[in-house]
Amino acid sequence: MRDATRVAVLALLVAGCGAGEEPAAAAIDVATTTSTRDSGLFDELLPAFRGATGIEVRLVVVGSGAALRMGADGDVDVLVTHAPEGELELVRAGKLVDRRPFMENHFVLVGPGDDPAGIRDLPASAAFARLAERNVHYASRADDSGTHRREQALLREVGLDPEAGWPAVLRTGAGMGQTLQVAGERRAYALTDIGTFERFRTRVDLEALSPPDASLRNLYSVLRPNPDRYPPDHLDVEGALALADFLLSPATQARIAAFGKNPSGRPLFAPLFAPGSEP
Repeated sequence: MRDATRVAVLALLVAGCGAGEEPAAAAIDVATTTSTRDSGLFDELLPAFRGATGIEVRLVVVGSGAALRMGADGDVDVLVTHAPEGELELVRAGKLVDRRPFMENHFVLVGPGDDPAGIRDLPASAAFARLAERNVHYASRADDSGTHRREQALLREVGLDPEAGWPAVLRTGAGMGQTLQVAGERRAYALTDIGTFERFRTRVDLEALSPPDASLRNLYSVLRPNPDRYPPDHLDVEGALALADFLLSPATQARIAAFGKNPSGRPLFAPLFAPGSEP
């Protein structure tokens, strides 16, 4: 699509389709982290995107590390990830472009309600040090996801080998929802994004144990492969731009703010731009 087509797509985002007008059929491939699926957020957002633009979204649900690699290799049109360091590294290398943070929530350490390791209300790094010291069961995604990368950073912070962990670590190699189910079955601890945890809370008999702090901030961004590295028709650049614009639009930011509630009544994700403001 040329610039004029993008203007038409953006007009649909604002005004909706006029009577008798149908957007051109199109589809884009989106690599996204498991938390946007497991939390149910994309089930809420993507029908509105399809209705506004006529563009279908084919989701490739993987950990953020795999999503970033797919984007860097030009295997998808757009990606939604939550691994800021990896994102910025690939932007600096010229493999990804147009990084736009659009929402956040936080990570939380969860575990059995009786908290046998005694980590409740400890800062995250101190909690990991205690889990290792007491060699208690801990379920790690171990899949190079954004959650796994944050776990590794917290382990390095307290002088632990992020690859070795400790003997009682359970490496699932699975998404967040499955990892929480393993943690529940084994009475293990786990690091999770709060959105997925609230979706699975009643199924896993685990409790949130860590207080939010700066080290647990979880920032989501939308990015695109660098189109200059590929033939003109290799990527659907305009479809990708339409999705990025949609995610930062006031209407979608309002949807994100209203999506789901945890027991305290707070939304599961916080939009970075107040509805009505300019990103």
